[in-house]
Amino acid sequence: MADDCIACIIKTPVALQSGDLKTDSAKPGVFVIEVTFPKERITNVRKITFKNYYTAFLTIRLQQRVSAESDKTLLKWKTCLRDMCLMPNPHTENGSQDYFSIYRHQLLFEPNDVVTVRLILRQPSPVWLNFTLEDIKVYECNHNKDKEQGPWLSKLTPLEQPLNLSDGLPDLDMVASSVQQMWVLTEMVQKNPTTARVGRFDVDGSYDVNMLSYI
Repeated sequence: MADDCIACIIKTPVALQSGDLKTDSAKPGVFVIEVTFPKERITNVRKITFKNYYTAFLTIRLQQRVSAESDKTLLKWKTCLRDMCLMPNPHTENGSQDYFSIYRHQLLFEPNDVVTVRLILRQPSPVWLNFTLEDIKVYECNHNKDKEQGPWLSKLTPLEQPLNLSDGLPDLDMVASSVQQMWVLTEMVQKNPTTARVGRFDVDGSYDVNMLSYI
């Protein structure tokens, strides 16, 4: 499948911190990566994907073009995602190099008329000397494609889409009831283990000839 990400300009990460960068105690805990589009392009963002590199938390701010009085337009910054956890524990490796996809329905508002994307990276742990985001891609809404898929399917990655949406799906209440019964039976067997000898194919110490043919 062709890669339908839009062209964008990813600027060098900028460290945010107070103090002298030359001292060890002044290790930056926040980086900002700014993503812009060529020729002042305005886009309706569908999703943003990236590979993590030891970033613990991510905040995303968007610069949008909004209408103002007298038919004028203004550029306004808004936070659409706040402190998304990329590493469950900043001091361990979990999630440190995973791939992530952030869809428009996960954001605080619809990311339309976007001029600039600002990624704010935070790593409070002193364990990692460097952290950033790699392979950053921005995807634009394809209204025709989204309309064909429907609003629900457009939120799923190919691996997440169900194989069959109409046939063979069990009733949720029946599934829940069956699982509950299995739990009850399991608890009863564990609490009352049987001591009886479980036979195989013998009857009073002898075997049926017809049964032996299946052994």
